[in-house]
Amino acid sequence: MLSQEMALLVEDAVLLPSGRIEVRVANPAELKLIARVLKGHFPLAFGALRSNADLPCYITATQCDIIDFHQLEDGSLSVVLEGHQRVKILSAAQQRDGSWIARTLACPNWRHEPIEGEFAIISAALEQFYQVNPDLLDLYSHIHLEDASWVSQRWLEVLPMYNRDKIMLADQPNCHKTMDFVLQLLKSHVDA
Repeated sequence: MLSQEMALLVEDAVLLPSGRIEVRVANPAELKLIARVLKGHFPLAFGALRSNADLPCYITATQCDIIDFHQLEDGSLSVVLEGHQRVKILSAAQQRDGSWIARTLACPNWRHEPIEGEFAIISAALEQFYQVNPDLLDLYSHIHLEDASWVSQRWLEVLPMYNRDKIMLADQPNCHKTMDFVLQLLKSHVDA
């Protein structure tokens, strides 16, 4: 497999394949980075912030596209990103302006799987979560509540957990550990 150079946007959040996130870009270096991506100079990778490490983020990141943007009242830019492909960050270099460029290698995405049996509760709970959080639901034109991988990854993006724990689950070869984790979390909440 060939490695690829990508612009790297680092935030204190997790974005996974097929997920969408809206981020505020105010830093001049990040604004330049977004401009370079939009001009086609680099593809874009989104990484979850990691403190006290050689890299600014975890080595598991997601290649994404900018699907929408608009200027906010304070002059900063709001950018909507859609994740496509998991990537591993092999190395990253900070440019003079403070932005990051990373050398990445594509990793396999989780394959689609139907939600079956007791795991249907995870899908129903995500649907309820989106009803209570319509701003997140509005980011999507289609939701795939029948797909265990899609539902698992959306839970990892929104659960209030440390990024390292989310990445540990996202690094698994499939969605099964995440499905088990979310199911146990929901059951413990119902039993409490």
